[in-house]
Amino acid sequence: MYRVELPRLGTFDAWRNHARTLALGGARAEDVEWTFEGEAPGLFGGAALPTPRPDAVLNVPKSFPDLARQVCTSREPGVFFLLYRLLLRLSSEPRLLSNRADADVQRAEEIAKNIRRDMHKMKAFVRFREVPGENTGRRQFLSWFEPDHRIEELVAGFFTRRFSDMDWAIVTPEVTTTFRDGVMEQRAIPSAPLSLEDETEELWRTYYANIFNPARLKTKAMQAEMPKKYWKNLPEAALIPGLIADAENRMRQMQESAPTQPPLRAERILHRLPDASAESTPPADSLNALTAQMKGCRLCPLYQNATQVVAGAGPEDATLMIVGEQPGDKEDLAGRPFVGPAGQAFDAVSREVGLNRQAAYVTNAVKHFKFQPRGKRRIHQSPNTSEVNHCRWWLDREIAQVKPKLLLALGATAALALTGNGKNITRRRGTVEQGSAGIPVFITVHPAFLLRQTSDASREAETARFREDLRTVAAMFSAVEADAAASITADGPGQ
Repeated sequence: MYRVELPRLGTFDAWRNHARTLALGGARAEDVEWTFEGEAPGLFGGAALPTPRPDAVLNVPKSFPDLARQVCTSREPGVFFLLYRLLLRLSSEPRLLSNRADADVQRAEEIAKNIRRDMHKMKAFVRFREVPGENTGRRQFLSWFEPDHRIEELVAGFFTRRFSDMDWAIVTPEVTTTFRDGVMEQRAIPSAPLSLEDETEELWRTYYANIFNPARLKTKAMQAEMPKKYWKNLPEAALIPGLIADAENRMRQMQESAPTQPPLRAERILHRLPDASAESTPPADSLNALTAQMKGCRLCPLYQNATQVVAGAGPEDATLMIVGEQPGDKEDLAGRPFVGPAGQAFDAVSREVGLNRQAAYVTNAVKHFKFQPRGKRRIHQSPNTSEVNHCRWWLDREIAQVKPKLLLALGATAALALTGNGKNITRRRGTVEQGSAGIPVFITVHPAFLLRQTSDASREAETARFREDLRTVAAMFSAVEADAAASITADGPGQ
């Protein structure tokens, strides 16, 4: 039987050196007793370590030393025996650590997971108290902490980097770690719990009491993350039992003092806001003048993030006005409507059915691009009812200026702006409704709806339905144009 004594500090390095010697000497795992210095010897005396065999070779994967470094700090019994057995098995099973079904590997990984959790707790719950010291120009702090495992060496680097601008000492029951003038030192010194308190204790308690939100209290989750054993070292933790006990009462007070719903008249005032803007904006005598007025629009917050306002485009006396939802990313950058993927899809289908887009006035219900940043991309967001209502005033101005005979609503937002109802578009598509301006509105889906289809079959089916809708619009457009031409002929030129 071989007996190996390991130091409290430098445990992993000592274990690694002894384990290499034992393994190269052919010692079995059952023949080695691992202890710490100062512990009582076992029943059997320890023999001298074997001499490594000249032909012995020991190779392990790079991941094993990192695993062993963590497992060595565990207080669980048999960890050094487990590591040495894994070391011997790795010499003949180099891929052993990738076998998560192996019992030894499972236990080592579980122990390492517990060690990492203990390290996380120490990094989170060490609380420094300022103490008087020598006038060195650096403040001095002291902390007491009781880790579950022997992790002081593993976390020393974190505290050295994190608190390099001050002198400090972290005392645990077995090890004292000091950092003074940029030099870190660890000593294995048994210590009793320290009673520490400074002037900042009351600040912590005041801060914690004021940020505590009883509506989000989850006691079990809190205790899982911050077990009660750590509370004695946290000044604010003394408040926790009282805050939990009073949480229900505070919740009731919050509900009773919650803001009330605004009166119904506020909704009516909100809908009148566009009219108030109309009173302060002089009438435009042309579409160019109307576009210039749009550039100064501040009716809703969408102008703040958009690149520019995107007004309509087309003949000022167009018979057909096509209304979409809002500018997309491409339109926002170009300053023109329907130039992005959805606009290109619309153009392709309209050409197939003979609908001349160039003869129509094309615009959107909302004039600024609403989006959500995601990395380097700007992801489209549908405008809400309030934004549509605010922008409806500009749409009404465009309709009044162009005086179209037929309106084409593409999608729910356009239908909402033109008819006051943006619901059930897929059931209303292909129908004609009376618009708020007294002009007939043909309703269909937005061409972006075609692009969002996830399968080729559904995309082809929806494109075919959209094609039939635009074919109907083209026929209506031609009929209206013919009626207008006949009216001019009947009245005579110049009338």
